[in-house]
Amino acid sequence: MLVATKPVDFRKGMEGLAALVREAMGSDPFCGAVYVFRAKRADRVKLIFWDGTGMVLVSKRLEDGKFRWPGVADAIMRLSAAELQALLEGLDWRRVHEPRRIAVPTAAS
Repeated sequence: MLVATKPVDFRKGMEGLAALVREAMGSDPFCGAVYVFRAKRADRVKLIFWDGTGMVLVSKRLEDGKFRWPGVADAIMRLSAAELQALLEGLDWRRVHEPRRIAVPTAAS
């Protein structure tokens, strides 16, 4: 998941956001990655992605509170699936950690 940390004009639809992915993020909106954008007030997010048959636009508005957004002002950052899920739930995604790697046993005990 690629996150644009700078707020975008939320009047943009999927074509406008796909153009931002190409021009501002330097990425291909049809590569299958999920691109996440936020509104100025941080109470709304939009996601766009290509599902193999068409462009998908998802929009969410929190009725109470704001999304916890990265502090970087004008950058692009990557989130894991778990971090994105926490972000979309309105939780602090920075508290999500990747699972620990555990060595595979060589024999049954």
